[in-house]
Amino acid sequence: MSRQAEKPLNDGPIIHKEKIIASKMIRIYCKKKHHKKELCEECRNLNEYVMKRLSYCKFGEEKTACAKCPIHCYTPVYRQKIKGVMRFSGPWMLLYHPLESIRHIPMPEKLKRPLSR
Repeated sequence: MSRQAEKPLNDGPIIHKEKIIASKMIRIYCKKKHHKKELCEECRNLNEYVMKRLSYCKFGEEKTACAKCPIHCYTPVYRQKIKGVMRFSGPWMLLYHPLESIRHIPMPEKLKRPLSR
């Protein structure tokens, strides 16, 4: 009987940032659509699913936006749900979390400043 090797969890800064932004977007969606202060069961399930998928992302710290990824690891049902959440919450992020929404916008490599001086 062979056991599958456990995959290490992705816990780098890029994945961590993605998790924070996704959670904030899901919270905004639930608050505005479901009129709940806390996450409802449906949104809690979606949040847990997204966190799990990000933790086990095959590309780790080199990941692109999920929409541009060659491998879609979300099931079609959850992919549609998170698309709807992001489409709805994106504009609200500018109001509730302006810094995160600006930082989340992808920047072309030629415009990025080098980290070292």
